[in-house]
Amino acid sequence: MSFTEKANRVLRFLKGKKRHKTAAVILAAGLGTRMKGTEGQTKQLLTLNGKPLFMHAVQSFDASPYIDELVLVVRREEYREVRRILKGYRLKKPLRLTVGGDTRQASARRGLEAISDDMEYIAVHDAARCLITPDMIADVVTAAHANRAASAGSPVTDTIKQVTKDGYVEKTIDRSTLFRAQTPQVFECNLYRAATYAALDRKQTVTDDNMLVELIGQTVKMVDCGSENIKVTTKEDLTLARIILRMREEK
Repeated sequence: MSFTEKANRVLRFLKGKKRHKTAAVILAAGLGTRMKGTEGQTKQLLTLNGKPLFMHAVQSFDASPYIDELVLVVRREEYREVRRILKGYRLKKPLRLTVGGDTRQASARRGLEAISDDMEYIAVHDAARCLITPDMIADVVTAAHANRAASAGSPVTDTIKQVTKDGYVEKTIDRSTLFRAQTPQVFECNLYRAATYAALDRKQTVTDDNMLVELIGQTVKMVDCGSENIKVTTKEDLTLARIILRMREEK
């Protein structure tokens, strides 16, 4: 079944049901210090299979019937270049470009401020997770609509050891309840706003958006999106991303 057929099936299913408007905020404002191109580009501008890394994520969210608008958060120094790149692509949904902050947390807050007032849910996604698919997006967004908060993730399959500061094993952690957090992370907008303001008041630093809502007592539904939704951080990750894309094309 083609994606168009799947999308039409989804839209038929949703007909007559309450439609929760959802904005995707794609974060592409990082420095990418662990991987830069030969000309000094940050990783979001590196090319993967003929297009910039961030465009893979943008196009997946643009193709999702669960997403109503896009906000792309970029570095100030790359704003003009990203705008130029976007002109070369025909997107179906409105996209707003905004400048990020000094931290990921600040950039996500800028993205929240840029979404339309009538949006009910926000999907925060790292552009470096460029292999996200419309099917994965659908799974996380629908879980959020049912639970107010949901996150992409994948079960931990390695044996996990807790060690001392000196590197000695203290105990083995039960991995049956452990997940690696991925993105998108999707939240009811008012819940996410409240969590963001609470973190500002407490001067609390978080490493992902799930932590924000956890801080105010909200549980997050974890959705298994498999192992292909990798975050491209190193050159080895970029090679792996090319392999995964090639495998998808062969399928």
